[in-house]
Amino acid sequence: MKKNFPFHMVTLSPWPIIVSFNLMNIMLGLISWIYMKNILIINFNIIIFSSSSLLWFRDIVRESTFQGMHSQIIVKMLKFSMIMFIISELFLFISFFWAFFHNSISPPIEFNLIWPPKMIKTFNPFEIPLLNSIILIMSGFTVTLSHYYILNNKFKSTIYMLICTIILGLFFSLMQLFEYYNSSFCINDSFYGSIFFLSTGFHGMHVIMGTLMLLYSLIRMINKHFSSIHHVNFEFSIWYWHFVDVIWLFIYMFYYILMK
Repeated sequence: MKKNFPFHMVTLSPWPIIVSFNLMNIMLGLISWIYMKNILIINFNIIIFSSSSLLWFRDIVRESTFQGMHSQIIVKMLKFSMIMFIISELFLFISFFWAFFHNSISPPIEFNLIWPPKMIKTFNPFEIPLLNSIILIMSGFTVTLSHYYILNNKFKSTIYMLICTIILGLFFSLMQLFEYYNSSFCINDSFYGSIFFLSTGFHGMHVIMGTLMLLYSLIRMINKHFSSIHHVNFEFSIWYWHFVDVIWLFIYMFYYILMK
C-alpha cells in the first residue's frame, strides 16, 4: 500500500546534467580564450548555460507555484540548503582574507618586507570605496523594507523598494568598474594586486549575481507568484544580498581602511 509522505519526488529533468557539462565547457572556453585568444567557445557555452538555467528555473517555478509541490518540509530543506551554500561562500572569502593577512603581517623578502609593496598606490578609502559602502548599506535597508512590506501585503511598496535595491546594486557595479578603470595597479602587480582584484572581483561577481536574483524575484512578484506567507525565492535573494553587504564591509575595512 502506497503511503503519503511530505517529500517531493522530482521528475526526470535534463537540465542538471546539461548545466554541469556547460560549466565544464565554460572553464575550457576560458582557458581557450586566455591562451589561444579564441572567444567563440566560451560565448557559445555561456549562451547554452544561460538558456538551460532559465528553463531549469521555469520548471522549478512550475513545481512550486502552479503545482504546489513545495510543502513546508520542502521549504525547510531548501532554506537549509541555502544556508549551507552561503556558509560555503563565506569560507571562500575567509580564504582570501587569510592569504591577505598572512602576507601583510609577514611580508615576503621579495617585497622588501614592505606591505603594501613599493610602488603600489592604494585607493583612497574615503572616495569611491566609501560611496560603494554607503550604496550597499542603503540597498540592505531598502531590501529589508521590501521584505517588511510583502509580509504586510503591501505589494506595490514591495515592488518599489525592490526596484530601488536593484538600481543601487547596478550603481555599485558601475562604481566598482570605474574604480578598476582608474586603478594605478593591476592584478599582475605582485601578490597585493592579485589578492586585491581577486577578492573585490569575486565580490563584484556576487553583487551581479545578487542583483540578477533580485531582478528575477521582481519579475515573479510582478506576475503575482508570491504571497505574504510564501515567497521563498525572494527570501533567498534577501539572504544572499545581506551576505554580500556584510562581506563588502569586511573588504572595505581590511583592504581600504587598514591599507591607508
